[in-house]
Amino acid sequence: MNERSFTPAAGRFAPVRLYDPVVALTRERLWRSLVAMHVAPRPEDVVVDVGCGTGSLAVLLKRVEPRATVIGVDPDPEALAVARRKAAAAVAAGTSASTSASTSASTSGGTPEWRTGMGDDLAAVVGAGTADTVVSSLVLHQCPVPMKRAVLAAMHETLRPGGKLVIADYGKQRTAAMRLAFRFVQLADGKADTQPNADGILPRLIAAAGFQDVRESETVATVTGSLSLYTARRP
Repeated sequence: MNERSFTPAAGRFAPVRLYDPVVALTRERLWRSLVAMHVAPRPEDVVVDVGCGTGSLAVLLKRVEPRATVIGVDPDPEALAVARRKAAAAVAAGTSASTSASTSASTSGGTPEWRTGMGDDLAAVVGAGTADTVVSSLVLHQCPVPMKRAVLAAMHETLRPGGKLVIADYGKQRTAAMRLAFRFVQLADGKADTQPNADGILPRLIAAAGFQDVRESETVATVTGSLSLYTARRP
C-alpha cells in the first residue's frame, strides 16, 4: 500500500459489496458500540473516521451525537458510494421515526461528510490540528509497517492538542485459537502486512507517533481473530 494504492475494504479477493456481510461475522455490533463509547462524541466535536470504508462507524457516531461533525475519509470511491447510500437511508429512517412520533424535528442531525483521501494524507484532506477525535477501524492491519507509521503520524498531526485517538483493529493474537482464526484475515489481506499486528506492534507504533496514555482498552474474540481497541491522546 502506498500513496496511489490501497487494499480494498473486503481484502484483495472480494468485492466491496461483500464487506458488510463479512464484517458482521466479527461481532461488529459489539466492537463498534465499544468504539462509540470510547469516542463519546460531544455536540461541538469534530470526529474523523480514517479509512471509513462503507461508513458504518461514521453513521453510528453521527447517530450517537447528531450535533457533532463527523467526517469519513477513504481512498475508495466505491466504498464511499456505499457509505453515502447508507447515511441517506439512516436519515430517512430517522425522519420516518420522528414523523411517526409526532415530533417537530428529525432526530437524524444530517449525515457525515465524506472525503476521498489516503490515511497518510489525512492532515491535507481534513486540516492539521482540527479534529477532537480521530477514529479508525480495521485499516492498519492492511498496511505495511511504513504506511502504518505514516498514517499514525498523519492522525497525530490532524488532532488538536489534547485530542483523542481511538483505533479498533486486529491486535496481538494471544492464543492458538485466535492465531488460527486470524489466518482468514491473512489470506484476504496478506501475511506481510497483517503479521505485525498479530505480533502486537500497534501500541509501540502509536507511542512512537507521539501519542501518550496508549492503552489496549478492550479485546473482542471473533471468528477471524482477536480485535483490540486502542486509545491514546495527543499531548
